[in-house]
Amino acid sequence: MKKVIIIGATSGIGLELAKIYTDHGHFVGATGRRQELLTQLEQSLPGKIITERFDVTAENNIAHLKKLIEKLGGMDVLIYNSGFGDVSATLDWKLDRQTTLTNVNGFVEIVNYAFNFFVQQGYGQIAATSSVAANRGNSWAPAYSASKAFMSVYMEGLYMKAKKMKGHNGRPVKISVTDIQPGFVNTKLAKGNKQFWVSKVEKAARQIFHAIEKGKRKAYVTKRWAIIAFLMRWVPMWIYRRVS
Repeated sequence: MKKVIIIGATSGIGLELAKIYTDHGHFVGATGRRQELLTQLEQSLPGKIITERFDVTAENNIAHLKKLIEKLGGMDVLIYNSGFGDVSATLDWKLDRQTTLTNVNGFVEIVNYAFNFFVQQGYGQIAATSSVAANRGNSWAPAYSASKAFMSVYMEGLYMKAKKMKGHNGRPVKISVTDIQPGFVNTKLAKGNKQFWVSKVEKAARQIFHAIEKGKRKAYVTKRWAIIAFLMRWVPMWIYRRVS
């Protein structure tokens, strides 16, 4: 039985991941901003899940995380699934600020703590929900694509660092780092987009679960979005700027 903490587990992918992990016999610690949703989650999965309410854009993230680890009795896997993004056609500072606080500040604070926790422990897994948008800038939501690029590059750095790290006993640590890059998934963040390769939440969550279980470094969700990621990286700017 693994002790799994999911940051952002009251809806969408995070909620489905909580269900999948409990279905596989694991003990889940879930976080979210709304206490009523966390209470519903605990009631729907009695004895299988515990919760801690906090907003990753506020203060005391680590204090809340430590409290959840204590209630859970440890931590083997941390999944950072909190995310924010919206169209910023006029480059709205309020949207950009909320995006950065959630996808950069909250992310790096919590994942940084988890990595060092696992170094001391000697093992662990970290996964974060980035986006295919991380592969290139986007005129409609510049802060969103930039923040997701930050997440993916940071996760790549942690992957390499984990290969070099040694624990307090001088032995190599066993830390798995998985960068998850979804395309369109039918969640609130998709803003109702139904036009192109939109995945059901359940299917996306299953693929994410299996990617984490296999210890993959990077996973596109659904898998065919790897094609779009490749095209985004290599299409010339004079073409890309017309569609982004």
